Amino acid sequence: MSFQLKILGSNSAMPAYGRHHSAQLLNVQNHYFLIDCGEATQMQLSRYKCKTLRISHIFISHLHGDHYLGLMGLIFTMHLLRRKSDLYIYGQKGLREIITTQLKYSDTVLNYNIQFRQLDPSQPELLFEDNTVEVSSFPLFHRVPCCGFLVKEKPKPLRLNKEKLPPKLSLAHIAQLKKGEDLYDDQGQLLYKNTDLTLPPRKSRSYAYCSDTKYEEAIIPHIAGVDLLYHEATFLNAKEMWAAQTFHSTTTQAAEIAKKAEVGQLLIGHYSARYNDLTPFLAEAKAVFDNTKLATEGEAIDVPDL
Repeated sequence: MSFQLKILGSNSAMPAYGRHHSAQLLNVQNHYFLIDCGEATQMQLSRYKCKTLRISHIFISHLHGDHYLGLMGLIFTMHLLRRKSDLYIYGQKGLREIITTQLKYSDTVLNYNIQFRQLDPSQPELLFEDNTVEVSSFPLFHRVPCCGFLVKEKPKPLRLNKEKLPPKLSLAHIAQLKKGEDLYDDQGQLLYKNTDLTLPPRKSRSYAYCSDTKYEEAIIPHIAGVDLLYHEATFLNAKEMWAAQTFHSTTTQAAEIAKKAEVGQLLIGHYSARYNDLTPFLAEAKAVFDNTKLATEGEAIDVPDL
């Protein structure tokens, strides 16, 4: 099943050099989660042939414009496309008012309902879960209230060893095997041991998103061991003091967090508009944490479940 991250926007503050404001689309087993929604997000969704109406949940990390100014345009487009299903939006205090004010003064009654949940930037929260996935938030350390997001697959069932399965097993027996149960006949006699007919479950994958934050090791327990970590790297190392003053991170700081959290792969982005060439970003980060990639717009990163 899918676990794919699509990069829609990778720049900070203002668009530059063909890079756009922060936005990512995460597909986890056909759950479509939009994470941040900067200006031009709906244009990027169209450009990269993403199906807008499949988005069910939108997570806005904080209320700086480069992370949410594309939201209203997307909401209106969904209305024009005759969306009917509820849209779940998670954001900081004030976002609900921003949305309702614009709907009020444009005299718009949406075809669908928005279910809004206000984030608590002071503590971790479970935001969404079903049988396959859960999404939670955790505090980041920025100039305004800001949250990171953690998306985790729940434990998966055992896999059937098709080479060893006896013929004509009932659906009930197959369900029992996936639950880890042995199979017995009506008289209570053991027919098959579970371990003889099953394989270990596929890997449950995870992704953590750290938008705007200064270097802060307090986030490590929340992201420890994730398969894929996105951590902002707004500046190169030469701007470390400026990064601290503006509550942002450098390339090396993002890599240090990834290394200490023992993540599988690091993805860096939120580049300052002062930089055209991103080659030094990758070089500086890889010097600390080798398995680092640049957040490149249009690229899809698949997390395998092997």
